[in-house]
Amino acid sequence: MINKIKSYVLRQGHMTSAQKRALETLWPHYGLLLSDGKINFKKIFGNNHPVILEIGFGMGQGLLNLAQQNQNYNFLGIEVHRPGVGRLFLDLQKNLISNVRVYKEDAVNVLQTCIEDNSLHRILIFFPDPWPKRRHHKRRLIQASLLLLLYQKLEFQGEVYLATDWQAYANVMLEAFQGVPGFENQSQNDGFIIRPLWRPETKFEMRGKRLGYGVWDLCFKKT
Repeated sequence: MINKIKSYVLRQGHMTSAQKRALETLWPHYGLLLSDGKINFKKIFGNNHPVILEIGFGMGQGLLNLAQQNQNYNFLGIEVHRPGVGRLFLDLQKNLISNVRVYKEDAVNVLQTCIEDNSLHRILIFFPDPWPKRRHHKRRLIQASLLLLLYQKLEFQGEVYLATDWQAYANVMLEAFQGVPGFENQSQNDGFIIRPLWRPETKFEMRGKRLGYGVWDLCFKKT
C-alpha cells in the first residue's frame, strides 16, 4: 500500500501577478487534471515520442532546459506549488515549447490515476525534500511503496534518475532501491553514478558545490 502521508508541505510563497495570469490563461495549453483519468500520450502530445516524467520540478528551469534540448522526447511534470507551475508556464510560452504538460497534483495520485503501466521512458526525481529530522522520515518521498509504483509505470529498461545533496538521504535511496526486485543499479560499483551531463545543475546546487557540499546521483533500470 502506498504511504498516504504527503512528502511535501504546501507553503504559500510569493506568486507574481504574471505567474497567476499564466496559471489561469495557459492552463488549457499545458495543464492536465487528475479528473481526466488515464491519459493518452499520443493524443495530448500529438506524436509517439518517448515520455519522461519529472516529479517535483520546483520553478521548472531544469525541466524547461531538458525540453528545449530534447525535442524528440515529451515531458510530463508534476509540481504542487503554484508559483513554480506559473513560472514554468510563462517560460514555456516565451520559448515556444510544445513538448511539456503539467499536473499540479500529488505525484502518487497522478501515477495511480493517470499514468498507464509500462508507459514511461524515464522518471526524474531531483533534490526531493530530505526531511532530515527523524520524526519526519515518514514524509520522505523515496520509500519502497513508491518505488514499486514507479517500476509499474516504467517501460521495460526504463530508468529512474535521482539526485540529492543530503548524504544520509542518498544512502536511504540506495537501500530502498536495493530492496525492490527488478531494479538494476547503473553504477559500476552498485553505488552512486557520476552526474549525467544532460542533468541541469540548479543554482542552489552550484552554490553548494562552491562551498564544498556534495551531490549524490543515482540511476536504476527496470529489468
